[in-house]
Amino acid sequence: MTTDARAAAIPTSSTAPWTRAARGANLLGGDGTLGITIFEEVTALAQKHSAINLGQGFPDEDGPREILDAARAAIADGANQYAPGQGLAVLRHAIAAHQERFYGLHIDPQTEVIVSTGATESIAAAILAFAGPGDEVLTFEPFYDSYGAVIGLSGATHTTAPLNAPDFQPDAASLEAAFSERTRIVVVNNPHNPTGSVLARPALELIVRLAERHGAIIVTDEVYEHLTFGVPHVPIASLPGAAERTLTISSAGKTFSVTGWKVGWLSGPADLVAQVRTVKTFLTYTSGTPFQGAVALGLGLPEEFFTTAAAMLRKKRDLLGEGLRAAGFEVFEPKGTFFTMVDAAPLGIDDATALARRLPSLIGVAAIPVAMFCHEEGARRTRSMLRFAFCKRFDVIEEGALRLATLRERV
Repeated sequence: MTTDARAAAIPTSSTAPWTRAARGANLLGGDGTLGITIFEEVTALAQKHSAINLGQGFPDEDGPREILDAARAAIADGANQYAPGQGLAVLRHAIAAHQERFYGLHIDPQTEVIVSTGATESIAAAILAFAGPGDEVLTFEPFYDSYGAVIGLSGATHTTAPLNAPDFQPDAASLEAAFSERTRIVVVNNPHNPTGSVLARPALELIVRLAERHGAIIVTDEVYEHLTFGVPHVPIASLPGAAERTLTISSAGKTFSVTGWKVGWLSGPADLVAQVRTVKTFLTYTSGTPFQGAVALGLGLPEEFFTTAAAMLRKKRDLLGEGLRAAGFEVFEPKGTFFTMVDAAPLGIDDATALARRLPSLIGVAAIPVAMFCHEEGARRTRSMLRFAFCKRFDVIEEGALRLATLRERV
């Protein structure tokens, strides 16, 4: 059989699981052809032009020496085989202790915690566990692209509530209208990527009331929980009426600058956690054995570590912000995360995607257009917006800011 004949024999469908996932992540063109992510495209352009890549949100510095040494020691000591599917006991106990220490949440490490391959797997397992055809999964928009992909894979309908400039807080009327009797899950990313907003307590309380009214499960992505600037992080699970319907997700990658370790976790009511674990078991089963004990050590570090990490990141935010303002952007100062969003409209530019493709060759800096985090209507609202990452070394941010300051004279 020729290659063409073999290809012709493989059935394709616009409703196949992979196409639903690709469409959910904005990877399908209008003609149904599969494209690459804007992350891949911008990264390739950054490499081609030796640009500073402020598009992808991963640190370029290692995490605390203590946890790196602990991982090395675990490998040397033979912790190189499967961990239990639920995760190592030492990490589950550390997660429970962390939630009580920082938020006063009491969770059972035996029945109310599972360890996952990054937060991404916990999110996927939760959505796949509870949502399917006929259901709706509600997220805020802009939304992290993996949410759209997994919702598409599940067969559920992805609905959104907008987070609009300048403060990117939910509008109560729009949020209420986004819920329906079919809303099975509401995914809350707080602190929020890509906007950098930290949701205010009244917004969180409204989410809880609406979820209770509609019988929805709340899935919270809180991976930036320790990286807020001058505002506290409030887990939804700590609010009255929320704990019994909330699955809280976080990870080690952002807090400890070890994104490549892919160690995350999910906690919540034992019955919901057991149902998620059923799905998670058949995704990866387990991973990262030598890293799990090291992360447990990290979660027990003194509070000074966490406050210092946030303070250093805030300085990087401010340094990049100076360069972005000098470039002529309208800058939306973030309250948390790794990211600053800007509007290019003051420069007379209304197509940030086209600008993102030009920036690496134009000034030697790369960024991501915000429209790729949105459905069609949201993409129109954010058409002129870009996201820049400031989780890089100070010298990299400083050079990036200098290059950005030349943008006005080049566009």
